[in-house]
Amino acid sequence: MPKRHFKRPGTPRFTALTSRTASWSMNRRLAAGIAALAVLAGAAGLTAYLTADTDKPAGSTPPVSASISPSPTASADGDSSGAVPNPPSTRDPVEFAKAAAGALWSYDTRRTTQPQHLAGLKAWMTKESKYTDWDSVASQVPDPTLWSRMHDNGQYATAKIAEGHIPQAFTKALGDNPGAITEAYVYAVTVSGKQSISWRGGGAGAEGQAITLAVQCRPDRDCALSGVSPRVAP
Repeated sequence: MPKRHFKRPGTPRFTALTSRTASWSMNRRLAAGIAALAVLAGAAGLTAYLTADTDKPAGSTPPVSASISPSPTASADGDSSGAVPNPPSTRDPVEFAKAAAGALWSYDTRRTTQPQHLAGLKAWMTKESKYTDWDSVASQVPDPTLWSRMHDNGQYATAKIAEGHIPQAFTKALGDNPGAITEAYVYAVTVSGKQSISWRGGGAGAEGQAITLAVQCRPDRDCALSGVSPRVAP
């Protein structure tokens, strides 16, 4: 049975994510809506919390199991083609973030190339360049070499979303200054769930995941993904 060397980014073994997200520039933080969160908070504390260096990359939690086979109903969109699903048509940031997390945690290296997978995720991004941080999203995906090795191993993953919510700090900040959101309309949303991974030879496992996403939801258009925070906000 092949060893589990090729794990989904965001798990403890995908250490490259930590260094990449920790090096966000101030402009990239703004693009992901982090600066907007700081305005809402009325202080630098929330920005420092969301962007602080940490040993735990965004989207990772300790494994919950190493022997659970994925459920057929666990895919983000119910499609077994391996392609990234289209973003939902919704103006609810929580519902959009839950769907986006499912897309980020699902992949099928047997049927989709790494460039195809990235192209699918690109469709989820906001078209407003000032508020988009594509690098933070692309960093959730293995590089071409690792993707090729995962393909050779027949690895794929599905996601089952447990819940999504606006972090407490964001909710409080929005209550203190409700008008501050009206420039970028970028919301922080934390999503948790379970990712089930399978590979050739009958290998399978599952582990808990959590991620904080920056989601833009303007009143006159559907929500879009702005970026991925380098730290999970409670």
